[in-house]
Amino acid sequence: MNMLEIDGHKAVIQFDPELGLFRGEFLGLTGGADFYADSVEGLRREGSVSLRVFLETCRERGIEPHRSFSGKFNVRIPGELHEEAVQAAAARGVSLNDLVREALKHELR
Repeated sequence: MNMLEIDGHKAVIQFDPELGLFRGEFLGLTGGADFYADSVEGLRREGSVSLRVFLETCRERGIEPHRSFSGKFNVRIPGELHEEAVQAAAARGVSLNDLVREALKHELR
């Protein structure tokens, strides 16, 4: 995963071939705070500036800068996979929700 932590905030990093630069975008914010640079050090520097400006603007306007997550989301999968997941959960004696939660935890470690 192309992630970089800047000032305690995680950003996903991708290369933009049209610009020939790396683009960073902070995750979990209520608005855009993206940044560009041609090196990791540049990403850290520009990301820090972008984040500071975003947070200051939110503070000045009385806007909550961080997204809240409810813990609920919908996943669309093929019916056959859904059936297999229900069967696997039943075989383990857990709910489908528990099976998915554990699979996500495992995948994100």
